Amino acid sequence: MQKTTPYLSATKFILLVLGALIMLYPLLWMLSSSLKPNTNIFREIGLWPSQVTLENYFSGWKGMSGITFATFFKNSFVVVGLSILGTLISSSMAAYAFARMDFTLKKVLFAIMFGSIMLPHHVVLIPQYILFNNLGWVDTFLPLVVPKFLAIDAFFIFLMVQFIRGIPKELDEAARVDGCGHIRLFIKIILPLMLPAIVTSAIFTFIWTWNDFFSQFIYLSNPKLWTVTLALRGFLDSMGESMWGSMFAMSILSLIPIFLFFIFFQKMLIEGIATTGIK
Repeated sequence: MQKTTPYLSATKFILLVLGALIMLYPLLWMLSSSLKPNTNIFREIGLWPSQVTLENYFSGWKGMSGITFATFFKNSFVVVGLSILGTLISSSMAAYAFARMDFTLKKVLFAIMFGSIMLPHHVVLIPQYILFNNLGWVDTFLPLVVPKFLAIDAFFIFLMVQFIRGIPKELDEAARVDGCGHIRLFIKIILPLMLPAIVTSAIFTFIWTWNDFFSQFIYLSNPKLWTVTLALRGFLDSMGESMWGSMFAMSILSLIPIFLFFIFFQKMLIEGIATTGIK
């Protein structure tokens, strides 16, 4: 086995550190800007602020129009929580049907489902908006949440199908000998074994829904229903004074839930991706 020389190891370490600093620079700049007065944000070049203040965090948390930022966080957690619940329930059931059940046009429907991954969201935006508007759902959380309970995310269905296919079918046969039908087999056998894939889907759903701006911007106009992404945009006023410091401060706070969610479940995330063939 070829040994790595100390010089080569040091070179790799330095290159990795430099790459990490380049990747983290925007985040470090945003953190530094959140600690500067508004007048110094675009005047100072360096990352270290000449004057440190927490005023941006206090003013940003007060929100706008009498609505505190706690309300925006609550709205985001409601949308994200229901989206995760709907995605996990509907996608896992659809994945089990494709992976373990035999029914008419199964391969055709799976191909259509898989092909929908390549369909741009903007293509169906107008028909969806007309439908939700006729139902009276515009300016509510329903357009953002209800579709998640209808297995619209083909990516997660495919991810779970790949995982279920890796579970030995001998377990199914043993369960059927004990009198299990498809419902009990799914709940008692398959679902507990799908934990890594479920956690992976939950993490991706959390990140994508939390950071989603376009869909929430389309369907939510009432400031009391704004999520964090919409509220951050509210700090910028093209016709008046923009609160850059407050926006950067609240942006830093908005990243904390994503970091915590990823840190707590990163082991299962890696396991889920590795065991589903999506590498």
